[in-house]
Amino acid sequence: NIVLVEPEIPPYTGSFARLCGANNRTLHLVHPLGFSTEDKHLKMAGLDYWQHVEVVHWNNLEQLLDSVDEYCLKFFTTKTTRAYTDAVYRPGDFLIFGKETKGLPKEVRSNYQELCYTLPMENENIRSLNLAMTAGIVLYEALRQQS
Repeated sequence: NIVLVEPEIPPYTGSFARLCGANNRTLHLVHPLGFSTEDKHLKMAGLDYWQHVEVVHWNNLEQLLDSVDEYCLKFFTTKTTRAYTDAVYRPGDFLIFGKETKGLPKEVRSNYQELCYTLPMENENIRSLNLAMTAGIVLYEALRQQS
């Protein structure tokens, strides 16, 4: 399960959809969205793959968190030092990514500190990687561990 919390940029969400479709994973979109799901850029980035993607909409992050067992949660943020490779990924996990511009809310990072992971970067002048790229790296690590 790939979760986007309040995504703002349609092409990134389209890239997430392609990633999920290619790997038979569910894409969870936590509202509010910063765009309409009818956005042409969203559809263009997902190309003609949308019919191959299971998309679940959540009214807010609390609704999702109340519906999922905590042991299935993995949060990804630049605000921790625990590497994504330190996580043990299991079938059914929820890989949760924050807004493209702000990341995960501070209270979420605080409440789930032990479940937060990051992708280490060597160049401190770069704040973060592209969000869709980050999700791809994490998902393929999870798949690697499971096979």
